[in-house]
Amino acid sequence: MCGRYAATKDPAKLVEEFAAVDLTEGRARADHNVAPTKNVVTVVQRHPRDAEGQVLEEEPAQRSLRIMRWGLVPFWAKDVSVGSRMINTRAETAKEKPAFKRALAARRCLVPADGWFEWRRTGKEKEPFYMNDPSGASIAFGGIWESWRPKDDADADPLITFSIITTDAEGQLTDVHHRMPLIVPREAWTGWLDPDRSEVDELLVPTPPPIVESLELRPVSNLVNNVRNNGPELLQRADDGQAVDSLFDLPKP
Repeated sequence: MCGRYAATKDPAKLVEEFAAVDLTEGRARADHNVAPTKNVVTVVQRHPRDAEGQVLEEEPAQRSLRIMRWGLVPFWAKDVSVGSRMINTRAETAKEKPAFKRALAARRCLVPADGWFEWRRTGKEKEPFYMNDPSGASIAFGGIWESWRPKDDADADPLITFSIITTDAEGQLTDVHHRMPLIVPREAWTGWLDPDRSEVDELLVPTPPPIVESLELRPVSNLVNNVRNNGPELLQRADDGQAVDSLFDLPKP
């Protein structure tokens, strides 16, 4: 699963890295402890619209940074509370689940991250780890997104939400947890974001082994257990003798 991650790069760096335009409107914030229901930066690729809001399908799709809320709210949901239970989408069943299949076919996004947190259970204790690319490059999680409005207010601004695709853990990551976010390699970004591509079987493939093996698995302080803690110290390697003795506010497995 993926229940916490870090995203600290400013939009200017992400614009360069993802070859996108910045449509975050100044709302992006560095976050060392991204938790569900937070608003964060994602990457989408969409056809432009005319002045009346009609999609110009003949015009080339444009890649942009957008702010979305973590936790997918399907268009048919009665209220937004369902989003807290849909932060992750299993790749194995996404094509069949009513909450995900429509978005998977037409509304895919990338979720830029510095790295993500996972907890390894040892007996009754859970030890936090931080997985990241030691080169400093962003990790691009595969995601899907939806637009939702309350049924009784069709004129309300849409709520844009997303979910992170997850797969079975691979390689060294199996030592920490049995699930992992789907990491989309750079050469697959265009295909993943293509709004005209509805066939996704070739996209929902395991993260390439070289990417998995290149990741650093870093034990970190249990300060990350508390969503109120948010600073660079959460990403620092824990001392070898540091006790994991404060297991409050852990994400659900």
